Amino acid sequence: MNEFYPGRLLILLALLYVLPVSAQTPPSYTSADIFLQIKKLKVLGSVLYMAAHPDDENTRLLAWLSRERLYRTGYLSLTRGDGGQNLIGDEQGIDLGLIRTQELLAARRTDGAEQFFSRAFDFGFSKSTDEALEKWGKEKVLSDAVWIIRKFQPDIIITRFPEDSRAGHGHHSASAVIAHEAFKAAADPNRFPEQFKYGVQPWKVKRILWNTFNFGSTNTTSNDQLKIDVGGYNALVGKSYGEIAAESRSMHKSQGFGVPGSRGTQLEYFTLTEGETLQNDLMDGVNVSWSKVEGGAAIESQIDEVLKNYSLAEPQNSVPALVNVYRSLQALKDGYWKKQKMEEVQRLVEACSGLWLEASTANEMAVEGDSVKINITVNNRLGVPVELNKINLDVLDTTMNMSLDKNRNFTLQRIFYVFTTKPISQPYWLEQKMADGSFTVNDQQLIGKPQNDASYQARFDVVIAGQTFSFTKPVLYKHTDPVKGELYEPLVVVPSSTVTTDPSIIIFRKGEKQAAEVAITVTANKKFTDYKARISKRLTYNNTTKTDSNFNMLPGMQREYIFNIDNSMLKEKEQDFVQAFVELKNGTEEQPAYLNLNNIRYDHIPYIHYFYQDAIKVLNIDIKTVGKKIGYIEGAGDKVIIALRQMGYEVTTLDEKDITPLQLKQFDAVITGVRAYNVHDYLEGKYEVLMDYVKNGGNLIVQYNTANNISSVTSKIGPYPFAISRSRVTDEKATVNFTLPAHDVLNYPNKITARDFENWVQERGIYFAEQLNPAYETPLSMADPNEKEQNGSLIIANYGKGKFVYTGLVFFRELPAGVPGAYRLLANIIALNKKKGF
Repeated sequence: MNEFYPGRLLILLALLYVLPVSAQTPPSYTSADIFLQIKKLKVLGSVLYMAAHPDDENTRLLAWLSRERLYRTGYLSLTRGDGGQNLIGDEQGIDLGLIRTQELLAARRTDGAEQFFSRAFDFGFSKSTDEALEKWGKEKVLSDAVWIIRKFQPDIIITRFPEDSRAGHGHHSASAVIAHEAFKAAADPNRFPEQFKYGVQPWKVKRILWNTFNFGSTNTTSNDQLKIDVGGYNALVGKSYGEIAAESRSMHKSQGFGVPGSRGTQLEYFTLTEGETLQNDLMDGVNVSWSKVEGGAAIESQIDEVLKNYSLAEPQNSVPALVNVYRSLQALKDGYWKKQKMEEVQRLVEACSGLWLEASTANEMAVEGDSVKINITVNNRLGVPVELNKINLDVLDTTMNMSLDKNRNFTLQRIFYVFTTKPISQPYWLEQKMADGSFTVNDQQLIGKPQNDASYQARFDVVIAGQTFSFTKPVLYKHTDPVKGELYEPLVVVPSSTVTTDPSIIIFRKGEKQAAEVAITVTANKKFTDYKARISKRLTYNNTTKTDSNFNMLPGMQREYIFNIDNSMLKEKEQDFVQAFVELKNGTEEQPAYLNLNNIRYDHIPYIHYFYQDAIKVLNIDIKTVGKKIGYIEGAGDKVIIALRQMGYEVTTLDEKDITPLQLKQFDAVITGVRAYNVHDYLEGKYEVLMDYVKNGGNLIVQYNTANNISSVTSKIGPYPFAISRSRVTDEKATVNFTLPAHDVLNYPNKITARDFENWVQERGIYFAEQLNPAYETPLSMADPNEKEQNGSLIIANYGKGKFVYTGLVFFRELPAGVPGAYRLLANIIALNKKKGF
């Protein structure tokens, strides 16, 4: 699932084992790490693993391929995981894709592989290969895969999934279809020839294999398949590949994929699906030695000498020999492996010499139209003869020509003006409006990249053992946290001001004269002298402008402007949007502002920043509510509480200590957030309290919980038995049948019709109930195309004087999306125990 770590440094991290550090800390290497990478210089083989999502990759196999077999290893995830659920926060959609992008990069820093993406968007669970390929745009995603293959030039491709239903997900099977078609198309000069002007050529992959699996009830392995033990122990790393894989897998924290390390024999199974046959090894028939390159025998001999004479105590002694290898590589004919190995040797020269090259700033943001102070530090920690020739950074191009003394810091500070033409730090795949099922990226050179290069990069030209090298480092935001210590995070380029709107959604009741306030907040990111502004609120039928002037603003200061809107402004529209546009003057300089900066911060990944035009969803709908007070037990993260408050309910969040008979009896309904029973073990001990609340007239509404290998529910939920399945309806347009049309949930206080299920997003529902006790009523049924009807999306039971509800309907998606029918149906569910005469 951008600007937070430059691609060049990412590859370095993939090639040298990095000690566990925070997400952005510059890497450090042991002598054992370096020795392993010198061994890798002898191996000229590459493998590309292909699947659909973050978490689909086989981290144990990737670690083994990269660190045991020493191949250049890559993982192509067609999507960034935007459509999944989030166990660590309330981010959904684009936000979740950004998190999972960084989690994948953190995983690759651990297992040693490299990361790639196509432009495909994860639109949620799909039961059909054809649906996935149609929504993504098959030719578009296929062209991305071909481009990545032609650039990466893998000897073999390995897929995680088959092309049929055994894949378990339409995205999974579609990824295999793309892999097989790309396998052929990459070698065909008539397919996507427009790519050739960017330096790639047709590339023929030796073979494509399927890494078969035994997941749950699906076992696709067999004894006649190629079996490889990837569970070995790497003494240079100090861990088994199962242990490395667990650390890598556990980076997928938003999915709750923390796993224990494994030791001992671990077999992986493979079956050939296309290409040349094989007998005993994945790389049968592939020459992975220097003999494949003209003049390569001498290179291999030189590398052997480096290995023979390498000193774990004094790695710097190998620098002259590595420089000689570099010069020998320079003399070869241009080609893929020449370029790749020259980059590897250059990084090894840097690591062996212990050279510290850093460019940092105490500012988290570089503001357009303002300035940023950047600190440069160079230290020749091991005393290898090094001459610093030049430092190039933005407009700075300083000639130094100075020798670096052993372990003495050389520092340089410069203040840089941030030109207004400097692009803001926007993930490249979010720069343009996306298509229905894929991102829009028109720059061919960006396709496949996991993220943007850093906005500011420093280039250090140094001479080591008579050879000139250029090392490029990102400029990072460096600061000290009193608890976490020294931290490095991305330096973000931002506009001079940002604009936010509040609240995120407003609900008007159609037919009633109603008004609301909206707030537009302007945040200064730099100093404004004699600030002047025109602030415009834009609504389809009502645009209003205010002016403000004659005061100063300092960075971080905010000005809030309140506008009134009422539902007469929407006329007959059921949904509209309030947007803001601000024209600022700082003296004579005019600076329009309309973007908001979104920040996502978790400790296990770099800080994430991106920009979007903030807007308030305004609904003008026919909705009635009954009841007032709701207790909400938050789950794994959703935005339902915001919607409930806009509907007019008083919402109190509840934690373990609040779930008592005395506290609960005040609420008209108690609602549990998504996955609440998965993430709160204490709810098992609150079963009797919650059931007594229902028995005494309450209404307990449980939103979906998962039933899978990650987080299945072990505690009782309802007053009568039922099971949580993995069943779902993924077609958001699927017909919803009213099996109990007279049921209160479809009639009170709102009359629910088929129209209420129009314009739903991503899906109808997930993790439906099944194996129902007869006490449960099922007022709805639905099905995906060509599947049987399911009635477990909404189950309701009487218990004592109250009601119990379990629903897999995805209110957590529909309410933030402003789907009117979802609001009306939820109001009815909340009112189930309130109908007069009940």
